[in-house]
Amino acid sequence: MNTIFYVEYDAAHLSSFVFDIPEGHDCWLLVITQSPALFWIDGELKEYPPYCAVLYPPHHKIYYRACAERYVNDWIRFQTDELYITATSLPLGEPFALNDPEYCHKLFQLLVTEHSFQNEYHESSIDYLLRTLFNKMLESCVQVNIGPQHYPLMKLRTAIHNDPSSPWTVAAMAKTLNISPGYLQSIYKRSFGVSCMDDVIDSRIRLAQEYLRHYHYTVVEIADRCGYRNVEHFCRQFKKITGVSPKRYKQQIHPSK
Repeated sequence: MNTIFYVEYDAAHLSSFVFDIPEGHDCWLLVITQSPALFWIDGELKEYPPYCAVLYPPHHKIYYRACAERYVNDWIRFQTDELYITATSLPLGEPFALNDPEYCHKLFQLLVTEHSFQNEYHESSIDYLLRTLFNKMLESCVQVNIGPQHYPLMKLRTAIHNDPSSPWTVAAMAKTLNISPGYLQSIYKRSFGVSCMDDVIDSRIRLAQEYLRHYHYTVVEIADRCGYRNVEHFCRQFKKITGVSPKRYKQQIHPSK
């Protein structure tokens, strides 16, 4: 069971902010930074960049402070007997970079909402949100080389998957990140194992499959809704990825129609 004592997101502080608890709390503390900060690690102050998480177990020394004009973080102080927390393989008392800080930030927003309203499924909702948050942090710990372009790339990929029908081009995508098209293609493939345009195409074909399964649009209408201005080009790409034409795909899904 998890008991939240306090949870907050977008907590903002001035440059003079210092949090110093030499003996630690008698409960758990999780902090996710949105700005650079200094943390006391192995007997010295070390500066860490934004988008780091640090998990403090009960009675662990806590010391961190601002190192810029403004310090912002999300944090939660809680008690737990859940093994996914008490026996976690996450580093304790030491910051680590987050793979997807925006996702974690949204989870904090939901935790604040759930903590504020004592609804019927309050406890289970809190548990599911914390489990998801700890899973995301575990994912971050196994990822290496989270460079400065990682977070803009994550936002770009989310935008592609959320709106594949937009007129995506390598040049336009590179411009949003203020990098060259060649460099974008290199780091995108290195980060996600697929090129940016192949990601666009795959997302469009997944959307087309959804339309073919559940809607009554024509192939021409689906091509247009998926960002294609040429239906023949759409059909070629669809068959290349799925192995069948859009028409044949729909017949396989709905053989009686």
